[in-house]
Amino acid sequence: MVGPKRPQFVLFGSSIVQHSFYDQGWAAILSHLYARKADIILRGYAGWNSRRALQVLDDIFPKNASEQPSLVIVYFGGNDSVLAHPSGLGQHVPLQEYIQNMTKIAIHLKSLSKKTRIIFLGAPPVNEAQILGNSDLLGQPLRTNESCRIYSEACLELCREMNLKAIDIWSAIQKRKDWRDVCFNDGIHLTAEGSEIVAREILKVLKEAEWEPSLHWKSMPIEFGEDSPYDPVAADGKTTKNVSREPFPENLDWD
Repeated sequence: MVGPKRPQFVLFGSSIVQHSFYDQGWAAILSHLYARKADIILRGYAGWNSRRALQVLDDIFPKNASEQPSLVIVYFGGNDSVLAHPSGLGQHVPLQEYIQNMTKIAIHLKSLSKKTRIIFLGAPPVNEAQILGNSDLLGQPLRTNESCRIYSEACLELCREMNLKAIDIWSAIQKRKDWRDVCFNDGIHLTAEGSEIVAREILKVLKEAEWEPSLHWKSMPIEFGEDSPYDPVAADGKTTKNVSREPFPENLDWD
């Protein structure tokens, strides 16, 4: 454990989460903005669905932990929505079971502590034409944008019923007219353009949420934010410039 102790934001999901930590992904954006404010922690891995999430839920989020996360962002649904395999193996989870699984995840996370805040992400769309090998032996598509919509809407409805914050990624991405061309690197996983949409939607929720304390990046304390004679020398040559409040690159507005 390194100090000082600060808030933990845990990202829990599948490859949409794991891949977002690189190549200007939405987790990389959050890690940058919260670099001096909170620890952004990956607990989402490629291939996972809501069944796998339930298997590891107690290991990742033990109720007896001395410190509980300040924020958990949860994403499952895309893998759950894929076409069922005749063997019963694979990622598909029937819709009603998916809803039950997500409900259990939400109940568990809500029980961690009064300070733990939760955001669920609905399934993003997919560009079916861009996905390689997107059909079974009978020619049926393995992933469809329509199935993503169905699972996304189920997640959003669950969150309304449980009074949880949720983000409609499926709709947010498709507001961009050229979304099929610019938002995916393989028809499923997000490019920098797609990730920017997700990041801005998350930041909007964090800014508008009436949570105490606020978890929006501009409202949180800055770690080691005091003035120092070891900061860069200012233009007057007599003082130093405190750069602790300057996001990089400075020409991007993440408010």
